Amino acid sequence: MGKKLIFADKFRCGMSDCLVIIPTFNEIENIEAMIRKVFSLAKPFDVLIVDDNSPDGTAQKVDALMREFDGKLFLKNRTKKSGLGTAYVAGFKWALAHQYEYIFEMDADFSHNPDDLEKLQQACANGADMAIGSRYITGVNVVNWPLSRVLLSYFASSYVRLITGMKIHDATAGFICYKRNVLETIGLDRVKFIGYAFQIEMKYRTFAKKFNIVEVPIIFTDRTKGQSKMSNAIIKEAVFGVISLRIRKLFNRL
Repeated sequence: MGKKLIFADKFRCGMSDCLVIIPTFNEIENIEAMIRKVFSLAKPFDVLIVDDNSPDGTAQKVDALMREFDGKLFLKNRTKKSGLGTAYVAGFKWALAHQYEYIFEMDADFSHNPDDLEKLQQACANGADMAIGSRYITGVNVVNWPLSRVLLSYFASSYVRLITGMKIHDATAGFICYKRNVLETIGLDRVKFIGYAFQIEMKYRTFAKKFNIVEVPIIFTDRTKGQSKMSNAIIKEAVFGVISLRIRKLFNRL
């Protein structure tokens, strides 16, 4: 009986074993083009949009597109803006409940190129447990960012390596493929951070469980439409959050 239920879930989810989770807040200018681009790829991917009650009508646009992409496009509505981390955790739990094997994080604004989804999935299919779309593994591959932000991001990753001991060049990256066993193992209910530090925490939890982490080079292009969600509070959370993660690990409280 259990096997039949799993098959039914996969049939309802378009028979793909890959789910791309895209959190949104006011992404009406980008979301349709992003969804269509993902569905145009040679490899089939399903898409879950986790929307934080965007006042600009993002969720309504996704809902309309669901009729066109029935069984492949899904929408999770949340009642308020509650942070990137909680949006992804909600998406991860949905993905696990629906039996996906490869689960992706991705921005809605085309800073992450959807064509690279296939490279990340291939890395996991070839032995990685977490594949990171890395801006810094082959130098600095960032387009349209001011120098100040490039330096902030680059040295943030250096700082994370120093404090945590992770050998990851792009610790704050948000373009990632997970194999489902990672998300089943690392303790999603214990994830603490909701902003910039969330990306670091997910990598550190994966690292602490000794999963195989691989960085795949990508070119990151800053958004051309819509508004960035970066803030000083998010940066502060990341700086002090890294120290907190390290201390919790030392005392076996991660």
